[in-house]
Amino acid sequence: MSTTTHFPDADGFQRQSDEFVSWLKQKPGVRINPHIQVTDLRSQGAGRGVVALSDIDDGEELFAIPRDVVLTVQNSNLKNHISQDLDELGPWLSLIVVMIHEFLIGEKSAWAHYFRVLPTKFDTLMFWTDSELSELQASAIVDKIGKQDAEQSIFDMVAPIVRANPHLFPPIAGLSSYDGDEGARVLLELAHRMGSLIMAYAFDIEKSEDEEGDGEDGYVTDEEDQLPKGMVPLADLLNADADRNNARLFQEEKFLVMRAIKPIKAGEELFNDYGEIPRADLLRRYGYVTDNYAQYDVVEMPLTLICQAAGLNDAEPENQPQLKLLEDLEILEDGYCIPRPSSADSLADVLPDELLTLLKTLTLTPDQLRQQKSKNKPPKPAFALPEAQILLEAVQKRATQYPTSIEQDQEILSLLDKIQAPLEGSPRRQKMAVQVRLGEKEILRQLTAMLMDYISNAKQHGEGNSSAKRNAQDEGSRKAKIQKT
Repeated sequence: MSTTTHFPDADGFQRQSDEFVSWLKQKPGVRINPHIQVTDLRSQGAGRGVVALSDIDDGEELFAIPRDVVLTVQNSNLKNHISQDLDELGPWLSLIVVMIHEFLIGEKSAWAHYFRVLPTKFDTLMFWTDSELSELQASAIVDKIGKQDAEQSIFDMVAPIVRANPHLFPPIAGLSSYDGDEGARVLLELAHRMGSLIMAYAFDIEKSEDEEGDGEDGYVTDEEDQLPKGMVPLADLLNADADRNNARLFQEEKFLVMRAIKPIKAGEELFNDYGEIPRADLLRRYGYVTDNYAQYDVVEMPLTLICQAAGLNDAEPENQPQLKLLEDLEILEDGYCIPRPSSADSLADVLPDELLTLLKTLTLTPDQLRQQKSKNKPPKPAFALPEAQILLEAVQKRATQYPTSIEQDQEILSLLDKIQAPLEGSPRRQKMAVQVRLGEKEILRQLTAMLMDYISNAKQHGEGNSSAKRNAQDEGSRKAKIQKT
């Protein structure tokens, strides 16, 4: 995983890796395929990774980690020594508390060797300065960092537990306690560090088969916020790649098992996959950006901007009957994500139904709106000339919120790519921010072109009241008939 890490020299780095694997192998029940190896991939900007030493078959077990080796709230002894019910904190904060405890007790922790190979520094957005965040420009990801809310939760729910149990949370050298300004600062730093490890590395741990059946496909994901979270040693050392994904973590009754999901050649790296997430979220959660995830980029269209394009003074449902209808039906959103169109996509393929419903609602006449209210139903998702014109204006307004153009961003990236030394610190963060914002601008440019073509064709053929989705379906039916004949 390409989270930024400050490691020792090459010999020390490999020694840490070897000691970690030796420690893991000594745990009862752990199985590690002798044909894989933890490898130094820093020259590729990837920190540690796992590589195949010889050919591996599709479906072959790569390693198996017993459930009791996973770093979880349930497996930590902390729960037995404090009066608080950690489960009441929820999956995130409870694991943060446990990880702070296990880290602070040092060699006494059952996971001491594990902590040595985990990152201590991060490029996730939580750690960016205001100046660095400004490079993201108008990207909606800035509003999703949630740093202020996270810190408030830490002070309200984590800090009291730590301060009430100093024997379980020994102060770091130089501190007498976690009280006072300096103690609070250090505690906050620790909590952010553990929270970032959880965000980047933890898996959701489903119940074993005797407690609950497997989830979909029987493998563990990191999608569901309410499932207990766990740090799975070795599983988190696999880097991720949307195109080269060749391994997946499966759930079994007593083990978490990583298996090959396709043949792997000797020398190839083992890759997990995060799923179809945009690069903005890749940066927010994992602290890096890769072009392999550009295909999943999205741009968010704020509700306020769409309302402005529709001629509404504000986007408060109490002041707008159209929005009030959708709010009462619980289908009104603050923003609408539009994915990157492929060359074969039409507007019908990329515009989400929720957005189409909003646009259609905004074009209803007062009589039509009253009729929908009487039915207590939203209008069916549809897209015709009036909706297209609103969306085009909103998309064009959205594009103007980014201070630089696509061409300027491309020039910035070109200059950064000419730097010989590996980018670190603010230059690295600037490059990643430019990549994210450039992807969003490219989507806006594509949408603009597609909407202008649609509007031009609709006017030319007098199809102002036709539905884009209906047209797409009709076109599909027409092609089907041609094939049959």
